[in-house]
Amino acid sequence: MAEESPALRKPVFTKVSELRPGTNGLSLNVKVISTKMVMQRGGGGRPSGPQARQIRIAECLVGDEIGIIIFTARNDQVDLMKEGKIVTMRNAKIDMYKGSMRLAVDRCGRVEVAEEATDITVKEDNNLSYWSWLSIELVSFCRFNVVIIL
Repeated sequence: MAEESPALRKPVFTKVSELRPGTNGLSLNVKVISTKMVMQRGGGGRPSGPQARQIRIAECLVGDEIGIIIFTARNDQVDLMKEGKIVTMRNAKIDMYKGSMRLAVDRCGRVEVAEEATDITVKEDNNLSYWSWLSIELVSFCRFNVVIIL
């Protein structure tokens, strides 16, 4: 007797304004505003060993109707992040870098160009990566996040 596989759940898409430090498992539809390569290393003359694989990292400004955030694209993700494209991110997470939020998708997630031909009018004056997040522990079992807008 064959076992029935569980039904797949339809993803719940998150808006950029709902992103908070430490969140993960996010699904987003965002438009790529700009891409800047910040590191490209490896892939040199050695066919094997630690330098055999090329490492590429780009900081991409992505957003939706509510706001924008910096997305750290790695390796194959860099090729998908073309200006003006709509991309779907699944199982994304928020990383903190120098007190600011960065959107990232690791090996467990997926970044792909959106199948539906939708256009997103991006609200560029609400950049969540510009906010500084401080974590203050007032009591050992209570923790509060404080936002400082610069």
